Amino acid sequence: MTASDIFARNRMFFGSKGLERLEAARVAVVGLGGVGAYAAEALVRAGVGRLRVIDCDVLKASDVNRQLLALSTNLDTPKVEAARARLLAINPGLELDARNAFFHSDTAEELVTPDLDFVVDAIDSLGPKAALIRHCVERRIPIISALGASSRTDPFAIRLTTLGRTRGCPLARALRRYLRVRNVAADPPVLYSEEPAVETHEGEGPPPESAGAHSRGRPRRALPSIATLPGIVGLMAANYVIFELLKQNGQPPPQNRPADLR
Repeated sequence: MTASDIFARNRMFFGSKGLERLEAARVAVVGLGGVGAYAAEALVRAGVGRLRVIDCDVLKASDVNRQLLALSTNLDTPKVEAARARLLAINPGLELDARNAFFHSDTAEELVTPDLDFVVDAIDSLGPKAALIRHCVERRIPIISALGASSRTDPFAIRLTTLGRTRGCPLARALRRYLRVRNVAADPPVLYSEEPAVETHEGEGPPPESAGAHSRGRPRRALPSIATLPGIVGLMAANYVIFELLKQNGQPPPQNRPADLR
């Protein structure tokens, strides 16, 4: 088996020059949960040749219902190590940079470097998420941010837009406020759901989650989530990155993409 074999259908779609562009691209996925792992795998299957994955967490039993990397047989494994095994099994020639680290303002320069062609933000926590957006915007590193997919059920309510054009998303509202207070003029592309969060069965879920030695602040309340919505958001994020990278080779973006993001 060769790279030519596994990417033959991609070459039919993108052409040889397009596939060469993807193979040369350097992309980072920050956060390997329900969204990020799907994004990372889709990028690798598309032919992206250089991938950096960043996460500080380990796989838990409560991850198995929705996270691509989580199996009943690999619990307590660092997510980046599970990602390493899976992604290299897909493409043994992948240049993979797996970093078991917590992204925040103090680690930003080390983890998200100017040589990156694109960043997928799949972080759950507000502070690190805002820090990543700020870091990328100020350094002109292209980024797409995935907003909340938990407590949602409708895939047709997911929208691609910019942060400033979101409506009814509490996380987007908090991000805008956070960045505005810090005088950061940022309006990156985002994926979010217009669907209000569904009513949940409080008290029937797992205990609050902590990031262990990397955590800052109080443990976060666990939110209900299924496999489908986070996975769809992750795949949409990867799709956006793929066609942004291919713009340099004249590949047009999907026709239904908002005009200001084409």
